[in-house]
Amino acid sequence: MTTPWGEVELTRFPEDPRDPLRAWDASDAYLLRHLDEEKVPLTGTVVVVGDRWGALATALAEHRPVQITDSFLGQEATRVNLARAGVEPGAVRLLTTQDPPPERVDVLLVRVPKSLALLEDQLLRLAPAVHADTVVVGTGMVKEIHTSTLQLFERILGPTRTSLARQKARLIFCTPDPALERPANPWPYSYALPDGVGAVSGRTVVNHAGVFCAERLDIGTRFFLRHLPGPGAGRVVDLGCGNGVVGTAVALADPAAEVLFVDESFQAVASAEATYKANGVPGHAEFRVGDGLAGVAPGSVDLVLNNPPFHSHQATTDATAWRMFTGAKRALRPGGELWVIGNRHLGYHVKLRRLFGNSELVASDPKFVVLKAVKRG
Repeated sequence: MTTPWGEVELTRFPEDPRDPLRAWDASDAYLLRHLDEEKVPLTGTVVVVGDRWGALATALAEHRPVQITDSFLGQEATRVNLARAGVEPGAVRLLTTQDPPPERVDVLLVRVPKSLALLEDQLLRLAPAVHADTVVVGTGMVKEIHTSTLQLFERILGPTRTSLARQKARLIFCTPDPALERPANPWPYSYALPDGVGAVSGRTVVNHAGVFCAERLDIGTRFFLRHLPGPGAGRVVDLGCGNGVVGTAVALADPAAEVLFVDESFQAVASAEATYKANGVPGHAEFRVGDGLAGVAPGSVDLVLNNPPFHSHQATTDATAWRMFTGAKRALRPGGELWVIGNRHLGYHVKLRRLFGNSELVASDPKFVVLKAVKRG
């Protein structure tokens, strides 16, 4: 990426030379050009929120910014990109959305996330640290910035306007108003699950902002919950756990199960742990933020349950699903099973047959399929 301060070599994480998707986009470049052209003073505490692959933190490393992200993969990409750029360790402070934010923010740079709820939560958490002289600039692609986005900035921080579009990207300018009466933060949000969804029927689910379908149970998960395998699996992984409702259902139905909840979202894993604890589930559970099943010992798992995402931010891709499936095969013991819920049109049965040599249809409706693949030998 070419910046006003020179070229920066950037990669996504994990690095894959076959991946055609870049680690930056026009909105990152637009923000950096603006900071340079308008001579924005990058002094005091500079905070970068939602930096997807570390492009902004790496380009601004000399100003020792604080990066706040919900993504484990994004944070790891930042580490790799900073090291590649020769930035000294510790020059950029890496925080997650679950960490306390800085007590004072002098420059706030926001890469608008896909989730409006996550933006709301982060702005509300940062608002007490923002003062009248804080420079606030948001950035995103035109299709990511809506009237509701601008209204959030205005409601939480102060008067807001937008720039002209350049290369399908737009900037957001906000003037903080310390006298503004801010709303209470509604996150995390809890609700009771409906009946007819197996062991978790009527149970409480807890959602931090930004978690998939945080305000209601999505129809795919609802279908999956009705067709989960029976008790007796042993060590079970809820892979890409989201709010943890699937793993919690397994633990409620089988107190002897050992359930590992894994997600690359810090918000998701916090939600899963809160959901598990809210229901007083017996047995043993582990909660891990990470890159799928990396770090899980080969042949140590009996059952993997997975509802893989098919988007990476705005891009449609099956790369994440493929990595989840290959990670599951490595982690499963011989005879262990991977159960997958997915939209019919995604064709996961083809991938599973290619990888495992088998794929069985467990259940289906006009929209979804539940598939099972068994690790042979």
